[in-house]
Parts: sequence; C-alpha cells; structure tokens
Amino acid sequence: MAKTPPPFTCTECQSPAAKWSGQCGSCGAWNTLVELTATSSQTATEVTTLASVSLADGVARPTGVDEFDRLFGGGLLPGSVTLLYGEPGAGKSTLLSQVAIAAASRGTTVLLVAAEESAAQVRLRTERLGTLPDQLLIIATTSLDEALHAAEDRNADLVIVDSIQAVRASDIAGPSGSINQLRTAAERLVALAKHRGPAVIVVGHVTKDGEVAGPRSLEHMVDTVVAFEGDRHQSLRVARAIKHRFGTTGEVGLFEMGSNGLAAVEDPGRLLLDEHVHEVAGSALAIVLEGHRPLVTELQTLVVDSHGGNARRTASGVDNARITLLLAVLEARCGINLAGLDVFASVTGGLKATEPAADLPLALALTAAVTERAIPRGLASFGEVGLAGELRRVRGADRRISEAARLGLSGVIVPSSTPEISCSIPVLRAATLDEAINLARTFTPNTTEPSRR
Repeated sequence: MAKTPPPFTCTECQSPAAKWSGQCGSCGAWNTLVELTATSSQTATEVTTLASVSLADGVARPTGVDEFDRLFGGGLLPGSVTLLYGEPGAGKSTLLSQVAIAAASRGTTVLLVAAEESAAQVRLRTERLGTLPDQLLIIATTSLDEALHAAEDRNADLVIVDSIQAVRASDIAGPSGSINQLRTAAERLVALAKHRGPAVIVVGHVTKDGEVAGPRSLEHMVDTVVAFEGDRHQSLRVARAIKHRFGTTGEVGLFEMGSNGLAAVEDPGRLLLDEHVHEVAGSALAIVLEGHRPLVTELQTLVVDSHGGNARRTASGVDNARITLLLAVLEARCGINLAGLDVFASVTGGLKATEPAADLPLALALTAAVTERAIPRGLASFGEVGLAGELRRVRGADRRISEAARLGLSGVIVPSSTPEISCSIPVLRAATLDEAINLARTFTPNTTEPSRR
C-alpha cells in the first residue's frame, strides 16, 4: 500500500512536514510551511519519446507590437510564462494593454486579469490606445481561482495578470503579496501555461532598489524576465530581456511615451542625436550597445570646486565606481587632477551607459569639463579604459562604427586594437587614454553638419 505523502511542505527549502509548525525543521525559516492541496499537487503526465513530441506548438506567435516581439525572437511562445517588472509609472500597464489590443486584433483570445483596477478603469485607460476588439476579454478580480477558471473556460491564448502581487489563492494562508501567495500564484500560473497552452504574462512590483519584489525563486520559475525601464519624466522607454529560455538575452525594445501610448522608436540614434548639445565643455558622444543595437547618446559631465568640503561624485545612468576609477587613471596616467572638485555625470534621454565601452567617452567628457575645452562637433568614441591607462577593444565595434557613419558623425575614436573596418568617416585609433585626449584636442571636423535625415 502506498504511503500518504506529508500534507505540508516548506516554501523555502521544499522539505516535507507531517504537521504544521511555525518554523521549518529543515532550514529554520519561519512561517513557510504550507498545506499541500489537490490544486497544488502535480497531475499525472504521459511519458512519451522525445522524437514523437510535436513542434506545432513550439512556434512563436507575433503579438503585433514589433518592439515587444523583438525581445522574444519574433513573438510569444505558447505555454510560456513571462514576468514583466518596472518602476511605478514607467508604463507597464500601457505596454501590455497595447500588446493585448494588437494580439486580439490578430484573432488571439486575450484575457486581462485586472487585480489592481476595476474593469471600467481599465477600459478608460485602454480606449485611447486603439479600437477594442471582441477577442479582448477582461475579468476584474483578486481571486486567483476565478482568474484560472476564466482562462480555462474561455480557452484563452494569452493571459495577462496585472499584477501577481495583487491576486490571492483562497486555500493558502496569508495576504496578497506574501511569499506563500506569490509562490502559489506563480506555480499555478505556470501549471496553467504548461498544461493548457496559453502564453502568460504577469506584472511584478519592484523594491526600492529596483529589483523584483518577492522571493528570488519567482524569477527562476518563469521562462522570461523583462525589465521595463525609463524615467517617468523622460519619453524614452527600454524593455530589456534579462532572462529568456527560448532565445538570446540582452535584446531590447525601444519605445517613446506619448499622449496615445507607447510608440516604437524606429531610429533611436537620430532621436538621441537631435538633443545633443554642441560645443559645450563636458559633453561627449558615446556609442553604446543596447542589446544588439548600437545607440549614439550623449554623456554630460560637470566639475565644480567643492569649496573645501568633501568632494562629491554624483552619477545618473553611469556607474559611480567607474567614475572613481577613471578619475584615478586621469590623475595617475594623464596628469589631470580632479581632486577637490565635485564631479557630476549623467546620460541624456533616460538611458544607462554602464558597459565598459562608455569609459573612453566618459573620460573625454571629464577632461573637457576640467580643461574647459569642448570636444569637436560630431566626434564620438567608445572603448574600455584599463588601470594602466590603456584602451581595450570592446564587442560590436563594427556595428558601433557603422552607426556613427550612418548618422553622419564627423569621426570616431576607438582603441588601436579594434579590427580594421571600411567606413565613410574618419576612424581615429589610440592605444592609451592620453593619446585619445590628444586626438580629441587636435581633431578638425568637416564643415558638414551631422545628418538629421
């Protein structure tokens, strides 16, 4: 006779327990024992040969929002679960509303689970984004059981839950958003996707540090994790694939927030370049990679006397530790002393430039700020700076240089180890940071303005 499995399990270490107690006897965590119910237990699944598995359901289905589909390699895979998170006000609900409208317009049955808003509130927000198709369904509830039943009953192809912190399973102790509730909701939504086949997207809240709120295991349970970034005071938004089981990570989708929702940014290089402030000491053009896409953006720096106080280092969109390192290299290898000066650095447009390739333009901007000599118009750069003051090659050099040429920049400074690339603009090579600074000082741009076509 088969033994009855223990009725409780620890949500922290997954150890079984015969009865409930306040503390797990295996890992010592408090209030983590939950009762196993019929809905949380696994159902029997047929064993079959791998060669006989059909690939019909393994094809990504486009949603109709191109920049969103780019993250997933062409669209959402049936049976996949995606976690989308971002700061409040970034536009997560707006993005998913547009995805829902576009997918439903293509014949996909979409179910919106509104756990934080009423159905009327969702309609008021969604109507401005486009015509609402009949295939777009909504259920306004905080009950996880009702949401799962509705998805099965309506045979939904895409289920969007906004948000996972607001839904609650009736048979699990604890309020909405608690660790037990979050894990249970994630488990049952994953089970829905794997057994019934719909693609599932859940919205997650973030902590004050900008990370996904709740247990770390939440990210491991889903197939794809997408970070939706952007300053609410700026128009540019970046959707970034942090994890993707079915393709490459690091891909990004770029959007511009407007009065009618999010619009795809077809040419982000020109958008960012149009805002470049010319002939200002402390400004430099950097060519960074967002996923596989090269972007020309502006780094701005400002140095002022600290008036005898402790010198401050303030950064926005730039790694503060890299600024400290570059200041040390500038002083030790280039004879440029910024001690006793407050240093401020930022990236325009709400982007982030944290990759090593931003070292060289950031160092050039700092040098221009302290010497009060502006970098020549239209001159961009990229490259990693080592502690010895040497410039190191970075990935995607050909794409970066091609983007600079496409935008009609006057030139680009690169590490001397960068492979030779045929280009229509001057490519200036430097082995050290000191050489790059001298190149920037002596470079004479063409009289032609950078292209704005």
